Amino acid sequence: MSYDFKNLSWADFEDLVRDLVGKELNLRFEAFCAGPDGGVDGRHSKGDENTLILQVKHYEGSPFSKLKGVMKRERKAIDILSPSRYLLATSCKFTPPSKAELATIIGPCLQRPADIFGPEDINGLLRKYPDILKAHIKLWLSDSAVLDKVLRSAAHAYASITREDIEQKVRVYASNPSFDQSFEKLEAHHVLIISGPPGVGKTTLAEILCYTFLSEGWDLVPIRSLEDGFAAIVDSRKQIFLFDDFLGRVALDKQALAHKDSELARFIGRIRRSPNARFILTTRGYIFEEARRVSEYLGDTRLDVTKYVLDVGIYTRRIKARILYNHLLVADTPKEYVRALIEGNMLAAIIDHRNYNPRVIEAMTDIFRISDIKPIDYPDAFLEALKNPFQIWDTAFRTHIDDRCRHLLLTMFFGGEHGILIGKLRSAFESLHSAMSVAYGMAYGPKDFEEALRILEGSFLSIERERISYLNPSLKDYISSYLHDPELLVRMAPMATTIDWVNALWKFATQKKMSFEHKKQIANSCITHLNMFEKSPIWILSQTDQNRLEYGDASNSIRIDLLIDWWKITGDLRFADSVMVIAKYPANDFSWWRDGSSLVNYFSRMSDEGDVTSFIYKAELLALVEEKLIKIIQWSGSDDLSSITDSIEEDRIALPITIIEALHEAVRGEFVEIKERVREDDSESTLNDRIEELTKLALKFNVSDYTLNNAISIIEERIAEIEQIDTPASSPKYKSSTSEDDKFDNEAIRNLFAPLIDE
Repeated sequence: MSYDFKNLSWADFEDLVRDLVGKELNLRFEAFCAGPDGGVDGRHSKGDENTLILQVKHYEGSPFSKLKGVMKRERKAIDILSPSRYLLATSCKFTPPSKAELATIIGPCLQRPADIFGPEDINGLLRKYPDILKAHIKLWLSDSAVLDKVLRSAAHAYASITREDIEQKVRVYASNPSFDQSFEKLEAHHVLIISGPPGVGKTTLAEILCYTFLSEGWDLVPIRSLEDGFAAIVDSRKQIFLFDDFLGRVALDKQALAHKDSELARFIGRIRRSPNARFILTTRGYIFEEARRVSEYLGDTRLDVTKYVLDVGIYTRRIKARILYNHLLVADTPKEYVRALIEGNMLAAIIDHRNYNPRVIEAMTDIFRISDIKPIDYPDAFLEALKNPFQIWDTAFRTHIDDRCRHLLLTMFFGGEHGILIGKLRSAFESLHSAMSVAYGMAYGPKDFEEALRILEGSFLSIERERISYLNPSLKDYISSYLHDPELLVRMAPMATTIDWVNALWKFATQKKMSFEHKKQIANSCITHLNMFEKSPIWILSQTDQNRLEYGDASNSIRIDLLIDWWKITGDLRFADSVMVIAKYPANDFSWWRDGSSLVNYFSRMSDEGDVTSFIYKAELLALVEEKLIKIIQWSGSDDLSSITDSIEEDRIALPITIIEALHEAVRGEFVEIKERVREDDSESTLNDRIEELTKLALKFNVSDYTLNNAISIIEERIAEIEQIDTPASSPKYKSSTSEDDKFDNEAIRNLFAPLIDE
């Protein structure tokens, strides 16, 4: 394998060469930054008279004449240093005669021509020392064969990524200790929770980790719900699950968490028992801490969720400098802007700023967003962006784009945390855009959607196949602030084309603590959505595969909860009537995973006879819910039954006896029919889960030891039948390349950035 080093910055290339040559000579070089270093990029000294100097010149793609000219200018500095031995490493290609010419230019400090390392020599050392190759992820992960392997392994529709996506992320990534710690936790526990403040690089670290697993033949399974995870896990395949921002972006809903935290604990347990699964979650630190405070399961010392957590919010000065350097380099920020930072002595102020944030760094190195700023004003604008991050997007949103683009970005906000399919976005946009244009007297046309997409792509939006998402999460944060306008939300609510969209808007309005009157106006404006609530399917046929169903719209319990909320606020019977239609004729029926906890909760929520807001059709609704729950219980397996049992503990007193009896009967049937139930189980992990669930059920439902032991024996016989072909998968073993010396003063910072303005 041969590498061209084009994706390495000056600093990255120097780190690589120092590691390789140091390994070859069995020496440790002192590290120096790129820039006017007096002819030194690495130094090894054994006293005043015995100094070995290593200099690195990264001129990949440049003509030999450029390297020759630079070395002629370096000759004086080399002679002044007068090392006992001088080594030169370069990415510039040259011929044997050219090497001899370089040797003459360097002078007597070069003991032999072999002390000049060209790209072929460096590639030879990489083949000789593959451990160093793996330590330099930016080089290794940019390799064409590795990229092809990653892309093949990420063929899942939701996981669709491009070669350009990976190369872009890898080039701006700054290696840091979090990378090594992540692998250690994944290997030890199979689960990693990446926590930290907004914008510090949680998702970037998670994605780099996933790419590394993909290169080793693992399947990437990004999930948007725990249901997705339970449905996708297959013990015989190596799978890396990614749940980005699993506790939500805006605020923590205690009631919603109560429904899901037990499932998170169960899924973590499921992952840990699987021989071939790994699970990466990201979350904002403050939300995670609040979740642990209010959650019975996340705060449970037996689960000890803290051992899975890695906080990535802390960076050394060197790492922060490299992040800024990488973004300026990859974004190709004009030299006059970089020069203004260096000559204005503002680099240290940016790197040391208390609000330093990679997300702001990314935005303020993008030429689109800084094009209106004069180079001389750039340093102050950069500091102002750190002080007030929303300002980055405010000018662009209000003055750089037209109304159709603004409407598209507003439509996107309630479209989903992980982007929205282009067909759904078009429908939602056309509804909102036409209504807003009419309301404010603006012209609109049939091509507005395509034109807005064309304008916004690359600067505001990212388009990957059929899914569109915000280019940068900070844009969503900004629009969240922009939408803190009750009148705007009242106007937008009736324009919803999906229940998920209007549900997101309603949650947003509730979390922003808007007045009762404004919430009532929003609820009243949603009366036009009743037909959609009653008829919209939860599952639809895939447009690409007619034999597969894909997600369509919100669950029945979400629909009922919304309608009850709106009935309570408005008193409009049409909302209550619609609740009963859904309860009698639910779209695609109710299911435990999507609706179970809510159905159980209805009994305790409506049990207070003195509650003046008690639902008007309470008796009729609870009778229907009772019927649906019994049906769900009758069709549930041991894992669902265990989950149902956990969920009803707090509501047991409020539940009808018929539900408890149905649960007892279902549990009895699980033991009686155990042989038929395990016949289709084909993994040891799944069968061991079944033993665990049956043991819990036996304890709670007074199943005899004889019956339990008989069931366990049958399961163990099935385990014995299963041939274990694969050994348990191990997490890839990679160690990032990080400098041991973190003494990084202002001069070191200046020297690091100097090559960016080198002509």
